[in-house]
Amino acid sequence: MAGRTVLIAGGAGGMGLATGLRLAADDERIVLADLPGAKLDEAVSKIAATGANAIGLRLDVRSVAACRGVVDQAREWGGGLDILVNAAGVWLEGAASEVREEQWDLVLDVNLKGAFFLISAAIPHLSAAQGVIINIASDAGIVGNSGAAVYCASKGGLVLLTKALALELAPHGIRVNAVCPGDTATPMIEYQARTYGGDDPDGYKRRLLGHYPQGERARFIGVEEIASFIHYLCQPGAAPITGAALSIDFGISAGY
Repeated sequence: MAGRTVLIAGGAGGMGLATGLRLAADDERIVLADLPGAKLDEAVSKIAATGANAIGLRLDVRSVAACRGVVDQAREWGGGLDILVNAAGVWLEGAASEVREEQWDLVLDVNLKGAFFLISAAIPHLSAAQGVIINIASDAGIVGNSGAAVYCASKGGLVLLTKALALELAPHGIRVNAVCPGDTATPMIEYQARTYGGDDPDGYKRRLLGHYPQGERARFIGVEEIASFIHYLCQPGAAPITGAALSIDFGISAGY
């Protein structure tokens, strides 16, 4: 088990970094790929502080060439590629009648296009390793969210991409699964609250939690909980699980 090479796109974000830290505890070699800057440097430092081998690579997932390049760099650094986690994501909400073309392009490029071309580039290496692909989708990839049509389109596409690739890649020994979290305590939630919450960002977050069946007990999911779920899916004991869209959302996608 020890010593696998893990590439995490969006690795400086909340779920990406938490996943890196969880897998680093198993002595895996961790490649965090994200936009360059202090955030990426700090994320790599946190993983390196655990004693794990870690490296940060610059990546703009909107670029096909950059996706292909970062897969090659990760493979060269790690001596192979065993696990790919697609954790990059952006949020957009608002009336569909007001969506601009550049907003559509940004959300689809980051949430769907980038994941596809990272997977495409990684297939030969993951085949050699009998590897694992984890796509972080969303409850919004399973059920519709009013006022978030573009985001739903991107994450719904990612869920069906996962299922199609699981079938295509099963003969190569590659497992592909989508993890579909509900609202999670990440910087993205804080961005949503600041951007769309007007003068009451805390009220925005309370309204999100108001949709959950737990009522007053509702809370945001912890990134460590997501990371533990992903960690399990990367283990040999999860071998039968492929092509699944796995909810971790306190039941919000179960129905009303």
